[in-house]
Amino acid sequence: MSFVRVFPAFALTALILAMVPGQGVAMVLRQCLVGGARCAMASVFGNATGLIIWGTSAAVGLSQVFAHSQLAYNILKFAGVAYLSFLAVLTLVSLRRSSGAFDTNTMAVTQTFAAYRLGLITNLTNVKAAVFAVAFIPQFVPRSFPLGPGIVVLSFVQAVVSLAWYTGLVAAVHRGAPTLTRPTVRRVLTAISAVGLLTLALVLLLSSSR
Repeated sequence: MSFVRVFPAFALTALILAMVPGQGVAMVLRQCLVGGARCAMASVFGNATGLIIWGTSAAVGLSQVFAHSQLAYNILKFAGVAYLSFLAVLTLVSLRRSSGAFDTNTMAVTQTFAAYRLGLITNLTNVKAAVFAVAFIPQFVPRSFPLGPGIVVLSFVQAVVSLAWYTGLVAAVHRGAPTLTRPTVRRVLTAISAVGLLTLALVLLLSSSR
């Protein structure tokens, strides 16, 4: 399998992950409301930088571990399946909460560099981003391609997809689309992302070893 065939499936997977309501989405919405579009976009770029850092870190470590231990690969694979399934269940449970609106009462800043730093820190402290980089991205690297460089390439693809999604979100909020912060919208995104996470877990479970 070549990267050309992998890109569409991986891009869709990265989009589903970006859509999951959580600290990243809440942070971007808060930045839009408090700091404006400029600061929101700075945070978006900080978030994308975090994705690349996670991917690069995973590439450096995993390429060495997986090259010498099939057991380590399988353990990480099933840990990823378990975590994605757990995250999907938590996402579905959140639909039952009385308050379905996005929590925008998170930290927000109004200076560009500080906003970038906020986005970076938010991503680097996001367990979901770490698990995706370590347990899921390697599954998409073609067998004919070196694992380490492949993870780095796909982490850049994920960063671009994340930039596209959050840029659209920032543009919509900046143009005065208050419906995006309403409970109904969150419930819809939550339901879609929960199904997506379960699908990702199934794909990971059925994937073949490198």
